[in-house]
Amino acid sequence: MADQHTPEPQESTESPIEQHQAETPRASQPQPNAGGPAREANWERAALERIALAAINEQRAARRWKIFFRFAFLAVVLLIFISVFAASHKQVAATGRHTALVSLEGEISADKNANAKSIDRSLRRAFSDADSAGVILYINSPGGSPVQAGIMNAEIRRLRAKYPAKPLYVVVGDMCASGGYYVAAAADKIYVDRASIVGSIGVLMDGFGFTGLMDKLGIQRRLHTSGENKGFFDPFSPETPAMDAHAQAMLDEIHQQFIDAVRQGRGKRLHETPDIFSGLFWTGEKSVQLGLADGYGDTGYVARDIIKAPDIVDYTEKESIPDRIARKFGTAVGEGAVHALVLGGMKLQ
Repeated sequence: MADQHTPEPQESTESPIEQHQAETPRASQPQPNAGGPAREANWERAALERIALAAINEQRAARRWKIFFRFAFLAVVLLIFISVFAASHKQVAATGRHTALVSLEGEISADKNANAKSIDRSLRRAFSDADSAGVILYINSPGGSPVQAGIMNAEIRRLRAKYPAKPLYVVVGDMCASGGYYVAAAADKIYVDRASIVGSIGVLMDGFGFTGLMDKLGIQRRLHTSGENKGFFDPFSPETPAMDAHAQAMLDEIHQQFIDAVRQGRGKRLHETPDIFSGLFWTGEKSVQLGLADGYGDTGYVARDIIKAPDIVDYTEKESIPDRIARKFGTAVGEGAVHALVLGGMKLQ
């Protein structure tokens, strides 16, 4: 029987601490994924799906905003197109026998709605329409440019001579003063409300002088001209007797043009008094007594009871967007400076 030998313990080069760590289960170390590679692939696919979905939603939102802005741009272009080809050249539909209406409202000026070009064009269309039995020019204006008012006055007289069977009556709103009355004087008759403001037949030129303030602040004006009178009306230079006399002569000349137009238009109906051309203004009731107006009435009354054509068609030209832009920015810098410093203050008031 062979001898059984107990195996002898083998020597180990590991330290006791290393042996203990080898024998102890490593519970603190992360365990492998229970699902293995399949579960890891699912997680990556889900993340990719979420990223792709977010990208798709973002693209959809961007596409919706792009469509919105395209429609908004198209709407703006359409409005501009309509205003260009419809608003400024609106044709009045045929309505049979009617009273034509043209409105002059606000300050009379080349750069305002109440300018001679637009008003005269509206009046020509109103007179030339075969179905218009008469024309009403509604005026609600404090006055303004003597040039624009004079052009309108002359055009009204021309149209009245060209269409003698078609009367033009002015109907006054709140105010028909100064340049507004300059235009009204050319009408066949003028109708007012008892409380309307009428008159102010005069001319003024206003401005400012800063020489006293400049002296106090120690500011020196350096102005060089090539003509001895080129610096007239410069607000930063002292006024001279020659400047004052020249300005007064200009005002008197324009005032006389205004007076002549009123006398020509009103004729023997005008009851002249020392104050009639002094720049004073009166109520509509007093203006009838002075012969500045002929009676009381609004547009409805004049169309219905005077012209005998109660249907009213508005021929007033509406300003288009391009015309408004051209009017705002079409004036040269030099012309604008002269207007502001010199002629901007000259008004029929």
